[in-house]
Amino acid sequence: MAAKLILSGYDGRMGRMLRETVQDDPEWEIAAGFEQCEMPGAEVPVFSAGDLSAAPKADVVIDFSHFTFTRALLGYCRAAKIPAVLATTALGEEELSAVREAAREIAVFRSANMSLGVNLMAKMAKMAVPALERDFDIEIIEKHHNKKADAPSGTAILLADAVNEAASEKKGYVYGRSGKDAARARGDLGIHAVRAGTIPGQHTLLFAGPDEVIEITHTVYSRRVFALGALSAARFLLGKAPGLYTMDDLLESAD
Repeated sequence: MAAKLILSGYDGRMGRMLRETVQDDPEWEIAAGFEQCEMPGAEVPVFSAGDLSAAPKADVVIDFSHFTFTRALLGYCRAAKIPAVLATTALGEEELSAVREAAREIAVFRSANMSLGVNLMAKMAKMAVPALERDFDIEIIEKHHNKKADAPSGTAILLADAVNEAASEKKGYVYGRSGKDAARARGDLGIHAVRAGTIPGQHTLLFAGPDEVIEITHTVYSRRVFALGALSAARFLLGKAPGLYTMDDLLESAD
């Protein structure tokens, strides 16, 4: 029997991609959607923020909406006892606090990037940093489409945090450089954002040392990557006890 999911952000870019991805997948059935406003004529019932309690029972929620909806969504999930996969980025401290509180009652999976490749890249960063940090400068360059509003990307911060987790000397994040006094200081970790065209997402982790450079780059060619990752996370959450889960948990379960 197919697992039933509710798709939050039903009509957004990622919502449409996820709907397309599960269309012929017998493992999943989209039972309902959440959007800013109701959508009469949609293939499944779509509920607005003020009407979430009317949604049908489901096995899991996948959220590709907007950070301003996070607290309302988690309130619904807690009341309905439904696990949640949070793929929405740009969460602030208020939203993260709501995530931690919800995780005491339900299973919550959160990642700034649903790509398995990006999360493996973060693991590679943790392996490289101890060997390189003494003599190598570390920079992150991220590229996205010209409609992406937030910068730097959540994935760039995910990678920067992975670097700092493994570093013996914690780095200070420097967001771009300009002016006549922009020389690099020891302990800087530069993070640079490019917004252009229709680039779905590219992240480069750069280690530059004396006379040699190492680059680890992950490039996305289709948003389907994130849909597949979110479905893997949703599958992982089914039957899980309350708690906050991450891509590290998912990757370790596959070992």
